[in-house]
Amino acid sequence: MASLKFNEKQIFEKLFDNSGYVLDFSNRTFEEFFQDFNIPIYDNKYSINGDSKMKRLRAFWTLENDKLVGKVLESLLELANNINEIKIKDYKLAQQYINRLQDKKTTEQAVKKEFTENDFLKQEFSQIDISLLKLDYNFEEIIKQRLREIELSLNSGASLSVIFLCGSTLEGLLLNIATQNPQKFNKSKSAPKNKDGKVKALHDWTLDSLINVSHDVGIIKLDIKKFSHTLKDFRNYIHPRQQASQNFNPDKHTAEISWKVLQATIANLIGTR
Repeated sequence: MASLKFNEKQIFEKLFDNSGYVLDFSNRTFEEFFQDFNIPIYDNKYSINGDSKMKRLRAFWTLENDKLVGKVLESLLELANNINEIKIKDYKLAQQYINRLQDKKTTEQAVKKEFTENDFLKQEFSQIDISLLKLDYNFEEIIKQRLREIELSLNSGASLSVIFLCGSTLEGLLLNIATQNPQKFNKSKSAPKNKDGKVKALHDWTLDSLINVSHDVGIIKLDIKKFSHTLKDFRNYIHPRQQASQNFNPDKHTAEISWKVLQATIANLIGTR
């Protein structure tokens, strides 16, 4: 029997419960998902609370052991995040509970111990040669133009412009890598899927998915993944109303993190990091 506490269950209820359904699973895909863990989710023992998918999931996390429940919830969390980006606070909290079930340190703690934000900002990337990315001519010229504009914006204190330029440039570079390696990206366990369970076309992937899969296939390192998600969250404030509602006012420090993420990613891609 899993040791999930009441408050812990509430976060998973919030993230997975879709009016009795679980995310966007059909009966077939729900069964196939659990087959990956050798769990016959439509067995009678999981219908103790009722027959809906969410009721079967509740029965599962009540009846099974911590380690197995942790594995399943972690996979569901990734799927939920790919379907509709989860608020970073909810994601971290859910991951914390999952890691407790699996008796392991959180990724956040491991990254913090290995590499703090200040450590990340102290890195220098003065010799980044974009030509080593082997982009087509027009794309390479646009990337070079953006990098120059980012530096000008950073020096002039235009922090919001830096964030938006870094975020869109990062997305463009990762998508370019993905289109060059479609098989590798599509086979990743973090690849986003449609309601029918098929992997989405690459041009429909969000920056969040590109970051997760790029790390999963070994293209970017863990510290870049962590701070890339921070940049992704910053870039979401491109909508003025959202920026106003969250009272988000970027400063030079925020802009420098965004710029460092982009520099580190390029250095990673060309193998000079």
